[in-house]
Amino acid sequence: MRFDVLTLFPDFFRSPLESSLIGKAVKRGIVEVRITNVRDHAPGAHRVADDAPYGGGSGMVMRAEPLVAAIEAASEGLPAPRRLLLSPRGRRFRQAVAEELAREPRILLVCGRYEGVDERVRHFVDDELSIGDYVLAGGETAALAVVEAVTRLLPGFVGNAGSLEEESFRGGLLEYPQYTRPEVFRELAVPAVLLSGDHQAIARWRRKQRLRLTRQRRPDLLETERLAEEDRELLREIEREDG
Repeated sequence: MRFDVLTLFPDFFRSPLESSLIGKAVKRGIVEVRITNVRDHAPGAHRVADDAPYGGGSGMVMRAEPLVAAIEAASEGLPAPRRLLLSPRGRRFRQAVAEELAREPRILLVCGRYEGVDERVRHFVDDELSIGDYVLAGGETAALAVVEAVTRLLPGFVGNAGSLEEESFRGGLLEYPQYTRPEVFRELAVPAVLLSGDHQAIARWRRKQRLRLTRQRRPDLLETERLAEEDRELLREIEREDG
């Protein structure tokens, strides 16, 4: 898979893309990430990529000419990329969207800055994505989140593919609690079931904990999740236990 990221701040990406599993995936050729400085496509000697908004107001707006030129240059070749603008007006980026994008051979991410981008840029992208209802300085942090969330779903990214199956939001639920050595830490003990060696009991406990945590912290996820009858019985147990 290949990502093209269009940004005014290419240095923002250097360390994250060289570190941890993302860095290893890049070195192993699992993913390619190309960073383009939008200013390289801006006209004039000073490469100005932003200007004051029409109609007045504070801040600056990214200009359409350099952004569209960068989008078109990065879109050359086959297969054509899925072109995405990182924007608070976009659809919410969720695990299901990451899984959808992981099936794409190429993705182009456009990072906005300042007060946003010229509205006409939106005619040159396929979709808009938002990583949450809060304000960031620009789309670079969002782009990194998309790159990591999508790349870690690619074959070969993690050594044990099974470790992806029980993560938060896989199957619409939060992840169950994890424990490691020592068995007791400052009088806090590992749940006995995890030490029992009874794999069926452990699996049931973990599923129950996923349902319990989701009910407590993200009940909205349960509203859209298709639950098996076994899960409904576990939820009834949880309701009796927790009130």
